[in-house]
Amino acid sequence: MKSYFSVLFTGAWSLILGLKVTIKALFSPIVTYQYPREKLEVTPNYRGHIDLVKFADTGTHKCISCGSCMRDCPSDCIVVEGEKREGVKGKVLTIFTLDFTKCSLCGACVEVCPTKALDYSNDYELAGFAREEFYYDLLKRVEERE
Repeated sequence: MKSYFSVLFTGAWSLILGLKVTIKALFSPIVTYQYPREKLEVTPNYRGHIDLVKFADTGTHKCISCGSCMRDCPSDCIVVEGEKREGVKGKVLTIFTLDFTKCSLCGACVEVCPTKALDYSNDYELAGFAREEFYYDLLKRVEERE
């Protein structure tokens, strides 16, 4: 008989503790976002996919098309091509693509870039229905940005 009442008391006590937690959460402030309606603020240390950095004064990218990011990428997801043009010093970037389906977000490309032309983007809504939606033309993206 004693065992029956101790089990009954233990169960009632755990119910009271559980209700205490529930009531405390009921009256505490809301900490969740209603995601599609409310957008999240991205912290400065967020690491999305890579993006080309632009010069503030000219609005052009900083890439010199050396290819060090492409060579250092362990996932082999970056393609960089440049060409030598008449009257221009150095190579001119013609193709800079990222296959985000293969990217492991290791950051090796950002670290190895000699001109600091690569940085992480703040895009966090990275969902899609087709694989082609994750192939980024970073040269085109930098031209579209203001």
